[in-house]
Amino acid sequence: MTDSVDLTIIIPIHNEEDNINLLYQKLKSTLSALKLNYEIIIVDDGSTDSSYEKIFRLHDQDPAVRIIKFRKNFGKSTALNAAFRHAKGEIVITMDGDLQDDPEEIPRFITKIQEGYDLVSGWKYPRLDPITKTLPSKFFNKLTCLILGVDLHDFNCGFKAYKHVVVKNLQLYGEMHRYIPALAAWNGFKITEIKVAHHPRHSGKSKYGFSRFIKGGLDLITVKFLTNYASRPLHVFGLPGLLSLILGSVIGIYLSYLRFFEDAKIGDRPLLILSVLLIVLGLQFISIGLLGEMITYRHIREENNDQFIDVLLD
Repeated sequence: MTDSVDLTIIIPIHNEEDNINLLYQKLKSTLSALKLNYEIIIVDDGSTDSSYEKIFRLHDQDPAVRIIKFRKNFGKSTALNAAFRHAKGEIVITMDGDLQDDPEEIPRFITKIQEGYDLVSGWKYPRLDPITKTLPSKFFNKLTCLILGVDLHDFNCGFKAYKHVVVKNLQLYGEMHRYIPALAAWNGFKITEIKVAHHPRHSGKSKYGFSRFIKGGLDLITVKFLTNYASRPLHVFGLPGLLSLILGSVIGIYLSYLRFFEDAKIGDRPLLILSVLLIVLGLQFISIGLLGEMITYRHIREENNDQFIDVLLD
């Protein structure tokens, strides 16, 4: 291989021993027809079966195959993040290792990137999964569109294409791989979506479970905060803090009026405790927001904001 790489294929796997060889064969068939310099990065996310032995044999046979092996299962976001750091291709494509993503769709992704898009997200249509996966997924996608304001049909599809600059500006953890389009859009990248063929799982067990739905929902809150308030934390902490401070002060003024003008006893009133509590909470919220602003200001002063520049003319 030359130092110049046109295309990187990233495949995170976890216990996919029965799918690896067939996926590789299908992938090689498609990539050979493209006449591009390519690399295939397979991330073994702590497999406990013979997956690593199989991808190691592929690595021995094909110099285009690169391997990243984790000591244990850290999750898809961590696997993608590691692969993104080592990807060399001008175009980067991610796909799952369960044979549900069809390698024959890769040329369509590349065409869309060449049309000027920075990220192309797959939309599994029609989706060939049991209703226990499709129904929660539809609800999840609708909710994500509503909260993040990014109009996509299938956030959870792992079949995506990126320009090199996009993957170098993504930092993933938790379950944030689901929200890559939203993170890319927040960074100013141009995104789109294409329908892709979807196949039933060839072999192995699905990694989807109810716990992932819960984790994904919690990370949705995180992404909403990062994309809307990460650079202005006082806006999210300051409003409830200000409302709490005002309400507590109003109650305090009312109690003070009763004490000094009507000679009423207020020491045993629950309103007095509520007033003090609201004022303290309000001050704490505002203080947290101001601390966040100070950290953000210092970070921006030290940060190289060239990552946001699309064109620079001197």
